[in-house]
Amino acid sequence: MQSDQPLNDDRPAVATTVRVEESDVRVYTYPATVQHQRAIVDEVSGHFKATSDGVILAIHGFRGDHHGLRRIINALPEYTFVVPDLPGFGESTAYWGTKHDVAGYGLVIQALKKVLGISDTAILLGHSYGSIVTSAFMAQHPGSFQSLILINPICEPALESSQRALSYLAQGYYGFARLLPRDLGESFIKMRLATDVTSFAMTKSKDADIRRYVFNQHRTYFGGFASIDVLQQSYESSIKESVRDYATRIPVPTLLIVGELDELGSVPKQEHLASLFPDARLTVIPRVGHLIHYETPFSAAAAVRGFLQ
Repeated sequence: MQSDQPLNDDRPAVATTVRVEESDVRVYTYPATVQHQRAIVDEVSGHFKATSDGVILAIHGFRGDHHGLRRIINALPEYTFVVPDLPGFGESTAYWGTKHDVAGYGLVIQALKKVLGISDTAILLGHSYGSIVTSAFMAQHPGSFQSLILINPICEPALESSQRALSYLAQGYYGFARLLPRDLGESFIKMRLATDVTSFAMTKSKDADIRRYVFNQHRTYFGGFASIDVLQQSYESSIKESVRDYATRIPVPTLLIVGELDELGSVPKQEHLASLFPDARLTVIPRVGHLIHYETPFSAAAAVRGFLQ
């Protein structure tokens, strides 16, 4: 297995803004690095042009933004990545009429395909809550991407899982914050102690540098939400739906990359999920939980290469 060092996440990106419903969605495009671009002949002009091994449209998870996927992006330099901050998170403004849920976020994928000209030969990738968003989209638009990659997929609704007590606790946590004055409620949600407890519980690596990186990422970006209403809408959606709801209706080849120690989806549950797809491959990464994108991105990248090539 390839080493998951170094901790690079510095691949350059081009930032643009795309209007989706009522949101200004900030989109980051990471072109394939120069040494990994291939020269091909344009059939129209006859000139050489640079191209990558493929385009991957990637959707981040709950309370995250594009930053969370940057280690995986760095680990796959031969692919061009397109990564939006979902409405209400990161640098994207919130919807004001459309809900911040699976259906609402599916509109982002549809808009980016149209506005950016992303072809049906591209690959769709989702991490964690993004795995539900991308699976729902593929079930509804089966020919829109050539394949689907799910990292730490949500294999069952959180309220039905062995972790449902924690899900109800978090539900109450967000609900209580909504009862407080706006500024106080947001400060309550963004408490460093709560963020660090989450990081401590989810990080499996014993490597001090990786643990430090995870804690810093969560401290820096977990608070990047537009409002408590946005947060609660997306959280309610994340605990009531799962990839399981859509798997049987996804005809394209699908790769599931799961963590051996993932509290949000045991290996047997993920194996059952994989069996529901018409065409799926399952890769289990040992000694990691729900933070594959932070802790073992090179292992995930190796699985992606094997799947796509």
